[in-house]
Amino acid sequence: MLLAPAAGNDTQLTEWITTVRTADLPHLHSFCNGLELDRAAVNAGLTLPWSNGRTEGVNTSTKKITRQMHGRAGFDLRHRIPLQ
Repeated sequence: MLLAPAAGNDTQLTEWITTVRTADLPHLHSFCNGLELDRAAVNAGLTLPWSNGRTEGVNTSTKKITRQMHGRAGFDLRHRIPLQ
């Protein structure tokens, strides 16, 4: 299911960054600098209808299982990962 892009989110982010930069919050200034370094990717994440959340969830689950199995010889990882 595709969602309609939220075109105003990038404008709201610009307004938020401007507000944060006028405040005396050095940790948020650093965060805003990081957002500005890759602004195109941040805007794409806010405005495009696609997400890689499901893929990242499978990756996290696989890493968790691998960590749980560390040191156990002879166990096949394929039987622990549900493929859908």
